[in-house]
Amino acid sequence: MLSSTFPYPPTRGGTEVRTFNLLKYLQHHHNITLITQYNKDTDDAEVEELRKWVSELILFPLPSEPNQTVSLLNILAKGRRFIESLVKATPPNVLHRYSPEIQSIVDDYVHNGKCDVITCEHSVNEIYIRPEFKHSVKTAIDIHSSVYGWVRDHLQMGASPNAWRDRLYLSLVLKRYEKRYCSKFSDIVVTTEDDRQEFLKLRPDLDIQVVTNGVDLDIFTPRISDPGGYKLIFVGAMDASHNIDAARFFTIEVLLQLRKRYPQTTFIITGARPTPEVIKLAEYPGVEVTGRVASIAEYLHKSTVCVVPLRTGFGIKNKTLEAMAAGVPVVSSDRGLEGLAVDGLDTPLRALRANQPVEYVEAISKLFANPQLRSELSHNARQFIENQFTWESAGERYEQICAGKVNR
Repeated sequence: MLSSTFPYPPTRGGTEVRTFNLLKYLQHHHNITLITQYNKDTDDAEVEELRKWVSELILFPLPSEPNQTVSLLNILAKGRRFIESLVKATPPNVLHRYSPEIQSIVDDYVHNGKCDVITCEHSVNEIYIRPEFKHSVKTAIDIHSSVYGWVRDHLQMGASPNAWRDRLYLSLVLKRYEKRYCSKFSDIVVTTEDDRQEFLKLRPDLDIQVVTNGVDLDIFTPRISDPGGYKLIFVGAMDASHNIDAARFFTIEVLLQLRKRYPQTTFIITGARPTPEVIKLAEYPGVEVTGRVASIAEYLHKSTVCVVPLRTGFGIKNKTLEAMAAGVPVVSSDRGLEGLAVDGLDTPLRALRANQPVEYVEAISKLFANPQLRSELSHNARQFIENQFTWESAGERYEQICAGKVNR
């Protein structure tokens, strides 16, 4: 299993959650060698804990970050990185994370028959798979979300931190990149049908399997009682561009309007590594930025409503699944509800949908005013997660794909 993101603790972010929980399931029946790289804040205790879940853990440092100071040499270095990305049709972050040492180990495992399957957890790891590998070993790529679709969405919503650069990469690199790397793999896995359709637009010939995310139901237990009140929460890794955009959008365009109707409303932004622009949101009335917390479930249980105001990004959202599992009523955008049947004909109401500020205000107001509606959403959402979104069911399907037991 290749994961350039260190997948522990499994609360750090979406990539870590998915990678660890699939690993956790697979290790019950298979010997797993995990090759990964340190996060900048990984500590020894986390390394030792992760080591318990694999047969062998092979760790490498991340390359040092490029120098961001403004100078002629750094400008020239950025230019070289852009040209290399263009020539190789590979995103700069993939090239930056590449480790020749990891490549050497992967080559050795394949050439000497040391493994039956190689999985790449997230597309950033595809770089280690040579096209000829699939003739001697099964290779699976678990694409957590389409990079092309992700960047395109950020640009359309005005949420890109560097729009001119991303427009260049979108047109010159990313489409070519996703079309090219998919052809190397025996199996391609995505998290939602929407993502599957994104890739079929690029490569209609591909056979793509959907493996949803899940929830650890022992951690995200249903809350015992409804706390009432006017407390909102948004959860996510607060250095991720889509979460930064969502937190800013909700604070500035929704919360200010909602507090005119309910002045007591508070908005808690919970998640690790908040950037300066997220921390600055605490200056708005009613906003609290917590940073990383010991128990996300505990914060969810104390909240009246969980909001998922994402405007960008593809793939199923762990934050939505976890809130639903915790029995907290959810108000979310279409992006936050991707892959989830939560409303419509013959579907029990499991969450309220909102995309525009006025829709958020109305949906949240309904829940503030109606404890019976909160109870209905809490019950229906928890049942939905228990029936369809456990890591056991996701892991079982992933194992079947890796073992070649899925009907095509």
